[in-house]
Amino acid sequence: MQASPKYGKTLIACYLGFVTQAIAANFAPLLFLTFKNAYQLTLEQIAAIPLVFYFTQLLTDLAAAKFVDRIGYRICVVASQILSSVGLVLLAVLPDALPLPLAGILLAVVLYAVGSGLIEVLISPIVEACPFENKDGMMSLLHSFYCWGSVGVILGSTLFFVLFGVQHWRVLAVLWAVLPFYNAFNFVKCPIERLVDEGERMGIRQLFRTPVFWLLALLMVCSGASEISMSQWASAFAESALGVSKTMGDLAGPCVFSVLMGISRAYYGKHSEKLDLTKTMLGCGLLCVCCYWLSSLASSPILGLAGCALCGISVGIMWPGTLRISAQKCPNGGTAMFALLALGGDLGGSLGPALVGGVSGFADGSLKAGLLAASVFPVVLILGLYAMKRAVRS
Repeated sequence: MQASPKYGKTLIACYLGFVTQAIAANFAPLLFLTFKNAYQLTLEQIAAIPLVFYFTQLLTDLAAAKFVDRIGYRICVVASQILSSVGLVLLAVLPDALPLPLAGILLAVVLYAVGSGLIEVLISPIVEACPFENKDGMMSLLHSFYCWGSVGVILGSTLFFVLFGVQHWRVLAVLWAVLPFYNAFNFVKCPIERLVDEGERMGIRQLFRTPVFWLLALLMVCSGASEISMSQWASAFAESALGVSKTMGDLAGPCVFSVLMGISRAYYGKHSEKLDLTKTMLGCGLLCVCCYWLSSLASSPILGLAGCALCGISVGIMWPGTLRISAQKCPNGGTAMFALLALGGDLGGSLGPALVGGVSGFADGSLKAGLLAASVFPVVLILGLYAMKRAVRS
């Protein structure tokens, strides 16, 4: 897993790329209740924020499968950083500048979601194309930086809110925008290789005619939904359903969730050669179901928060693990495969939080009911993994 000095610069840029994605995905959810109170929004309207974010990423993934190879990795990945930076700045400006605050929030979300979608499509194949040893472990370690970025966003934002007050969140949005702006210059300079040579990579139609691809896509949908449903709603869940303060909710909910998710990815990255990936993912799926049930059914706030946090361990291997299985099953899948799999993950990231918000709205604002409904996703993941094992045997 050692990187040569030449590709070490690429690796650092990719690490910061996932940190940028963590900022885009996790900053706004910390403000869900702030948006609700400041702009008189309902929970159903708040649920539109993660829905639009991941649906925009989904459309970006779909488009990227067609245009990335034509335009080139470097131009697209630099654009991903610039769009993320501009979107975060506009998040601080548009809600108060437009007559409808929600429209301003969603317009900014769309912009940085396009950047985040490009990050998701490009970073994994860029690292996959580098001449590193132990690609399983490297991919898991790479994705752990999304977790460390999430922890940094939560801790940094919480400290800022304690020191300066949550009413100054607009200033913080601009400060977070500095990192992707800086990282754009890293991607301008670092070496970038192609994953599959021209003429050898599979096209979208070829992938669609490959049965195992559809099973892999289902695993990505469930992986995205299992992870994002909890991470997006953990802060609001801790505050409203468990009756704890915002600071405690952010630290004990999404922060610990991200720490444990990062630890699980880093641990697998170090010990991947000794672990069976499919069996590990099956165990994580079972743990994930238990965590969702614990969060939604426990009467004790401590147990509920424990369910939120421990869910981070269970979902850590799902996304990068599915990507590695895909690279093994379809080695010529190329950018199109990674883009379509990212699309599947984002589809899950859209459906999961939307399901939580929708069910919660029907249940008189009970987020516990929404999280209980979301436990269907890790259940389907487990069934998909068993189906894959049977398909391989046959």
